[in-house]
This record gives sequence, C-alpha cells and structure tokens, in this order.
Amino acid sequence: MDTFIIQGGVPLNGEVAISGAKNAVLPILAATLLTSEPCVIRRVPDLSDVHFMGKILQSLGADFTFEDGTVKVHAKRVKTRGDYDLIRKMRGSICILGPLLGRKGKATVSMPGGCVIGTRPIDLHLKGLRSLSAEVKVREGYVQVAAKRLQGNEVFLGGRVGPTVLGTANTMMAAVLAEGVTVIESAACEPEVVDLAHFLISMGAKIQGAGSPRIVVTGVEKLHGAEHEVIPDRIEAATYAIAAAATNGEVTLTNMRCDHLAAVLDKLKEAGVRFEARGSSLKILSGGEIQAVDVSTQPYTGFPTDVQAQLMALMLKASGLSIITERIFESRFMHANELARLGADIAIEGPSAIVRGGADLSGAEVMASDLRASAALVIAGLMCKGRTQVNRIYHLDRGYEVMDKKLRSLGARVKRSKEK
Repeated sequence: MDTFIIQGGVPLNGEVAISGAKNAVLPILAATLLTSEPCVIRRVPDLSDVHFMGKILQSLGADFTFEDGTVKVHAKRVKTRGDYDLIRKMRGSICILGPLLGRKGKATVSMPGGCVIGTRPIDLHLKGLRSLSAEVKVREGYVQVAAKRLQGNEVFLGGRVGPTVLGTANTMMAAVLAEGVTVIESAACEPEVVDLAHFLISMGAKIQGAGSPRIVVTGVEKLHGAEHEVIPDRIEAATYAIAAAATNGEVTLTNMRCDHLAAVLDKLKEAGVRFEARGSSLKILSGGEIQAVDVSTQPYTGFPTDVQAQLMALMLKASGLSIITERIFESRFMHANELARLGADIAIEGPSAIVRGGADLSGAEVMASDLRASAALVIAGLMCKGRTQVNRIYHLDRGYEVMDKKLRSLGARVKRSKEK
C-alpha cells in the first residue's frame, strides 16, 4: 500500500484547480443505466471510486471508457444482478439499485461497503422504492427489488439525522420511469442531488424542486442519451482552503463554486481566516490568526460532516478550546487518536470532540482510517515540525484526485512511497 511522507512547516502558496465532485459523479454514472443510448460525462475526477463504478457498470453489461476526464457509457443491454465482490467495497454503488429497477423492473444488489465511519443503513432507500410499488426483500446479504410497473407516489425520506442523499438519488432515478407523479418530501438538498437532477433532465426526465426539501418527478416512457459536466467538488475545495489556512499560506482555488461552501466559509471567517470569494474562485490570504470555534455538522446547507475532520486539524492551531460535534455519523472521530500521535490535545465526550489548540505538533507515523480522516492527517502533517508518514492513503485516492501532485504544486514537501 502507498503512503505519504510529509516534511511539514512550509506555507502553501500558488493556485490549484478543483476537480469534479466525487459525490456527484457516482450517482450520475449509475443514472446512465436508465437509457440504452450513449452518455458522455465530462469533468470526471480520476479516483479509485470512479474506476470501481466503471467496473460495476461493465459487470452489468455496459461499455465504459474513461480518458482525460471524460467518461463514455453505453448501457445498450444491462443485467439486473450486481457483482458482490465489487459492490461490497464501495457504499456509493448502492445507487445502481434505482436505475436498474426503473429500467428493467427488477434488481439484485449486494449490501454495500465503504469507509468505516458508523452505521449507514439503507432503510430509507428501500422505503423510497417500496413507495413506488416495488417489492423489496433482503436475503443473504443481497437486496432484491422488483415491480411489474412502478407507480408514482408520495414518500417522506427524512431520517434520524436528516434526509438521505443517496436514498433521494435512488428514489428519484427510479421515479423518472414510473407511471404518474412522485413527490419526495424531506428530500436531500445537496448540490450533488441537484447535479444528478440536471443530468436526468438532460436525458428527458421531468423533475422539479431539486435543491429543495420537496422534489416532484413526473414519470416518462423512456430516457435518451445525454452529455453532462459534473459540478466542482465542494469538499475538495474546503480541504485545500483549510490546508492553506493551517499553513498560513496564500492559495487561490479555481474552477469551484463558492455558493456551495457557504457554511464552511462562514465558519472559516469566524475562525479568523482571511479570504476573498469571487464566483468560481476563492483566495485564502495569509496572516490571519486562527481563533477557536465551535461547530456542529448538519445536512446541507449546514456544516458538512465531510469537512469535520479537516476543521479539527485546523483547530489544533487555534488558541483556546473548540467543540466539534458530529451529528451525522456516530463513529467519525477515529482521526482524533491519530492526531494525538502528532501532539494534539483532543478529548472525546459522546458526540463531541473537545480540542485544545496551540500545542506544538511534531511529525510521527499515523494511520488513515477513512477518506476525510486521511485529509485531516495530511493537513496536520503539513503543520507539523519534522516528518509525518500517513499510511493507508488508498482512502485518499477514493476522493482526492492526485492530492500529492496538487500539494507539491503549492510548495508542499510531500511524496508518495510504498509502505515498508
């Protein structure tokens, strides 16, 4: 397995372009199963999760090519049973369930895997599909869904911690080919859901209200092929913005959407980070003294759970106490113990992490536990004195396109090597 070797203490400076959004492209790729015509998706990040999804599509019978940020998919004929060995490795693969059900009237998909950050049940996915008159069975690790004819209906997808993003996507993708009108109440409002809706509309779907808690889908007989460009990755943008602030650097992020980062930018401003936000670019300015802030993760438009770990790394630089509360996933503080190996003072109290900033950080060997925890460890390594080794960075490759190369372009002393 690969590892990152980081020599810290260097401010990041320069310009970095933000890649297409991982959390948008996976359901969009799944949506290509809804048509027998070719689809072209542009601005696709070169990530291991994208390649996994490509293998899943190929295992279902689709033609899949990926070159220079462009994916071409032609699902002229598709199977209805997903490959267990592929799907179990990536949670995002569950989003093939809705498209297969919508197009073929049935699907058998293994329970998905992914990062170990807490229980993430798919009950709301299944509730959405049941509302469309699908029969749902869970047997021997597989989800089986079938319907003679999907029927539009009203469904409430609010859960214990708020709406479900992939559950909304699955229900929406099945509903576009259902008979009649489907109303999804308490729908996820994330930009990635909106991007999926835009792609489906370009294929001929009739969808209103995406980006609000109420999405209305009027079913159509069939969908056609389409071309689409994926939105910028707001989590990647937040990660580089925090890395720049953590190293007292001056970095301009380009090809991004500042309007998708309102909660993050508000919290960075409260923390004393100086920046200039202008449409598709964000410039982090040096010289701001980092202040301790409290934050609680929430569904969009609140502070994203996918930026919680990175903000915790930044708070190591602040003077005073910060309280970071995780409301979405119950096991998403696994990075705290690894940050402690670098000298961090963090106490976990139930759903909250109490961070005492200002400690001297020194490099050490640390272990990445999930995608965003990996990013937090890299940011902390950039702040440390001396050498930090971040192991198991295959997690990073799932969600950050060539992170080591982008960081080096900003002056960071980072290299990728094999674990010994």
